[in-house]
Amino acid sequence: MCGIVGYIGQNPAVEIVLEGLRRLEYRGYDSAGIATLDHGQLNTSRAEGKLTNLEQKLKSTPLTGSLGIGHTRWATHGKPSEENAHPHRSGDFVVVHNGIIENYLVLKQRLADQGHVFNSQTDSEIIAHLIEHHYRASQNFEAAVRQALHELRGAFAIAVICQSHPDQLIAAKAGSPLVIGQGVGEYFVASDIPAMLSHTREMIFLNDGEMVVFSREAMTITTLDGQPVDKQSKTITWNPMMAEKGGYRHFMLKEIHEQPRAIADTIAGRINEDKDRVLLHDLNLSDDQLAQFDRLYIVACGTSWHAGLVGKFLIEKLARLSVEVDIASEFRYRQPLVNERTLTLVISQSGETADTLAALRESHERGGKVVAICNVVESSIARESDGVIYTHAGPEIGVASTKAFTTQLVALFLFALHLGRVRTMLSSEQLREQIQALLTLPRKLEQALELDEQIESVARQFMHASDFLYLGRGNQYPIALEGALKLKEISYIHAEGYPAGEMKHGPIALIDENLPVVVVVPKNDTYEKVVSNMEEVRARGGQIISISDCDSSDLHSASDAVFAVPTISDDLMPVITSVPLQLLSYHIAVFKGTDVDQPRNLAKSVTVE
Repeated sequence: MCGIVGYIGQNPAVEIVLEGLRRLEYRGYDSAGIATLDHGQLNTSRAEGKLTNLEQKLKSTPLTGSLGIGHTRWATHGKPSEENAHPHRSGDFVVVHNGIIENYLVLKQRLADQGHVFNSQTDSEIIAHLIEHHYRASQNFEAAVRQALHELRGAFAIAVICQSHPDQLIAAKAGSPLVIGQGVGEYFVASDIPAMLSHTREMIFLNDGEMVVFSREAMTITTLDGQPVDKQSKTITWNPMMAEKGGYRHFMLKEIHEQPRAIADTIAGRINEDKDRVLLHDLNLSDDQLAQFDRLYIVACGTSWHAGLVGKFLIEKLARLSVEVDIASEFRYRQPLVNERTLTLVISQSGETADTLAALRESHERGGKVVAICNVVESSIARESDGVIYTHAGPEIGVASTKAFTTQLVALFLFALHLGRVRTMLSSEQLREQIQALLTLPRKLEQALELDEQIESVARQFMHASDFLYLGRGNQYPIALEGALKLKEISYIHAEGYPAGEMKHGPIALIDENLPVVVVVPKNDTYEKVVSNMEEVRARGGQIISISDCDSSDLHSASDAVFAVPTISDDLMPVITSVPLQLLSYHIAVFKGTDVDQPRNLAKSVTVE
């Protein structure tokens, strides 16, 4: 959700902080602000709406200084407005905050009784007042921050500066992401890696309950109790250009077209020379450990949950292990049956999804092991899991997930093959066949992307529809769900995904000449049954867009438009059929004029419950 950027060094802070905030716009926000400290003078500027509004204010009233913090806010407590925008100030202290302070009303009332006057409806403002309150007693900046943080309940990542300490910046986290960037004679702090990539690739990832004090020459990392923490930096291999549009109109379109490369990167280094074995170097679980699990949960949110549903088909078929797929926000509230023979597989692009992180911790508390599928190296979920399978998709800026989804599917396929070998359900020859199919996947995705112009034409035809129905069977049912979600997210058109066989149990009542029905119908064991469902839609006047690798007359006669995708094994077909659905949603949204990369009300990373 919200974005934090901080800088301390020798260069003008405003340009660096604003650039970092622009690179965090994908996280979603409704207001923005910045504070700088220059020669003992603390100044702030805030604006409702997009960063351009803040930049216009800064043109008329510039801020100077080589120490600064900035923020893009996603409203939780208090409506989107300038007074609720960060940074928040109390006396000499200015704070930016991500997260939710659960006990803020109690703290706010106590501080108000002591004479503090509040200017916003946010929970964040109380942090600045609380720090000022403790500073009055100690006159020690670092001690005041520690005391204040010890009183907070909830999730937070903060950065704070103080007018009377012009050469210090303090940051801390508990439950919300925060990353340090190490430059030459300068330091950065931000909510996510892309904010700093154009300045440094040397990053340090703070754990919960850690605090860093920056000066212009050095930094000190401790626990909130003051115990020193020794942390090593990680070199991030993402190229800064990977976070630029590269000539594409939107990040989402760029990321759709990056999928062949992203999937090749997910596969790279994970197949042995004989192509009969999967190598998952960061799994950190031996074959013996994997073989002893008798229950597997897949836990995720949103698009990642859809990937998990496909993963259930893959693991149950290839490894013959029973799988349950849970929505992360529900998992820990139903007392899941987790013990030492349970493996929980959590999936999160960002590695910071609050509900998924909570499910991970619930599994650990009940004695189970956890493996993560994640895109962001050293994210909270990656660090807290027993093992991790990184997707190596590179930064995904568009809020609507595309390449993160398909690389998650590939990671699940790799895990299913590995688990199938460990459980002796797959022979070397079967593994070779599956791996050979996998190695053809990037090229076949490129072929699927060649449908772009055809899909754009069909999107123009259906852009005015008020509702869509998506149908699929087997491992294509989750792809129907994902296609419907993509359309909802970026075009704001109501859409539903359904198993095709369930159409007669309710959704058929909706079908008329105004309802486009998107059917994912590859040539597999259920092909004839799905075509029969399509005929039922046609008989009631529905308009059908089909996605298939079958070029049969019955398919064409039942369809108003057919997106012909290349053939691949049934286990990998969900990756291929995802691409036309992504492009269809994208082009409809463009025709409707919505904000494709930053759709309303949505955030890239949901770091609060």
